[in-house]
Amino acid sequence: MPTDPGSTVPLYILIAQDFLGLHNPSPPQPVHTPSLPADPLTMSTTTSKALDAAKSTSQQAKNSIKTMTEETSATTSSILHHPYTRAALPFVNGGLAGMTATTVIQPIDMIKVRLQLAGEGAKTGPRPSPLQVTRDIIAQGKVADLYTGLSAGLLRQAVYTTARLGFFDTFMNVLKTRAEASGSQIGFKERAGAGLTAGGLAAMVGNPADLALIRMQSDGLKPLAQRAHYNSVVDALTRIAKAEGVTALWSGAYPTVVRAMALNFGQLAFFSEAKNQLKSQTQLSSQTQTLTASAIAGFFASFFSLPFDFVKTRLQKQQKAKDGSLPYKGMADCFRKVAKDEGLLRFYRGFGTYYIRIAPHA
Repeated sequence: MPTDPGSTVPLYILIAQDFLGLHNPSPPQPVHTPSLPADPLTMSTTTSKALDAAKSTSQQAKNSIKTMTEETSATTSSILHHPYTRAALPFVNGGLAGMTATTVIQPIDMIKVRLQLAGEGAKTGPRPSPLQVTRDIIAQGKVADLYTGLSAGLLRQAVYTTARLGFFDTFMNVLKTRAEASGSQIGFKERAGAGLTAGGLAAMVGNPADLALIRMQSDGLKPLAQRAHYNSVVDALTRIAKAEGVTALWSGAYPTVVRAMALNFGQLAFFSEAKNQLKSQTQLSSQTQTLTASAIAGFFASFFSLPFDFVKTRLQKQQKAKDGSLPYKGMADCFRKVAKDEGLLRFYRGFGTYYIRIAPHA
């Protein structure tokens, strides 16, 4: 049987396969996998290059992060050292400090106001204690009622304390520059003048919020049918302005200004003086000096300002009767009537409560 000379397969089978298109598959080609260099020195060099490349990439990433951090810090520093920012910082810091203190001592302020309004017009009227006032407030409502008027208190601090501390810091910087230029030191008289001026300027600005605070805190003393039930400081200010006129928002402004001047005279002047004396005369730590100076300043601030705070509360709480009359015609009239009808010591009722309220601000 004929066959292909180079194959043992019969020729007729090869012809049939060719005719039908059937061919033997090509043998699989070997896969060539690149082999690693067998030389250990070459392998070490390759590994070293890979490590160097990784280190270089890591260093570049670190440098980029460092550059971004430095640029951010530079931007922040530039903003903080901008003249306008530096000028505003004393006002902002003062406002935040005052608002924080108000949040803590708001219940004490509520009790202080209720003590000042108790037994109004009667020398032998009730003499409630702070604990009794606290129990009465809770018994009539709930513990949260001790925070009545908090929104007004925060607004007052945002306006009044921001301006007060900001003005005082600004005045003290001016006095310090003048003292350094003349080779002298700032004395008690300069500190007192700066405190009085700062307090007086800020009091007029913050009087509407102060008025709203007193109205909200004293609302619970009225018969239920006569209560205003203010929702917030904005609601109080709006309703008072509509019912009594915009100028009513500055009721009690005179005792408010005098109180602020007396308060700042005690707080800022005595605090600075006490701290200077403690620093030069004692070996107390800086923190102890600050706390002691604050306690001393708080006492004098309370002593000088409480009578004016008492009159301010009475004037801001009063509202016109149906015939249009008011219990007090003004600051002097209030002082005269309270001294005559209730006694001179009535002006210092609740001194301990008032001191606790004032000390954190000192």
